Amino acid sequence: MKYEMSNLSDVAIDSSGALSRERILRMALSLADAGDIEAISMRKIAQALGVQAMSLYNHVANKNDILDGIVDLVIGEIEVPDLISDWKVAMRRRSVSAHEVLLRHPWAALVIMSRVNVGPASLRYIDRTIGCLVNAGFSWVNADRAWNAIDSHIYGFTLQELKFPFKPEEYSDAAKTGLPLIPAEQYPYMNAMTLQVMNGEYDGICCFEFGLEMILEGLDRLRRSGLSE
Repeated sequence: MKYEMSNLSDVAIDSSGALSRERILRMALSLADAGDIEAISMRKIAQALGVQAMSLYNHVANKNDILDGIVDLVIGEIEVPDLISDWKVAMRRRSVSAHEVLLRHPWAALVIMSRVNVGPASLRYIDRTIGCLVNAGFSWVNADRAWNAIDSHIYGFTLQELKFPFKPEEYSDAAKTGLPLIPAEQYPYMNAMTLQVMNGEYDGICCFEFGLEMILEGLDRLRRSGLSE
């Protein structure tokens, strides 16, 4: 997906033409969303801003600093858990919000998972998540395990959704194409499931909330058991 320089430059230069860290990061985020994370370089950002690359160093240290900054911007879009609400309600809202945010920024999931994220939005997000679980009665050990289990579902499901080779509206045609490869005498259950999709009895679309609810219910049983390990 290509980006328009004239539109993106408005993100990072104010009416006086001055650069700032915030505006540079917003430009970098726009470039990443419009293309991919490979679009992020000092040269490309400067080009989009209509400035010399060296001028960026007055506000950002290097590309890694920019990546840390835009990751924190993305995490800042995720709803943090409410420490007052029921913990399952709060964690469900956090999870759905995270899934939606990561779909809006398709490059972000892998980058977030591969970096140590210590920006203010990231630290607040993690701190409130742990607080929500500990306040609900989870031990420190199980609170850590719980939010990592939830995040594994968020990241894994999101990446699968982003990388899946077919769009939902293509599932039925894909099922018809693939059916000869899974004859009923060899693969009876796959064949039957494929026929369900092909015939419109099942849309084949996986549900993020289905897996999330199973995780939350399992964690609630653990919480009520009082087990610390």
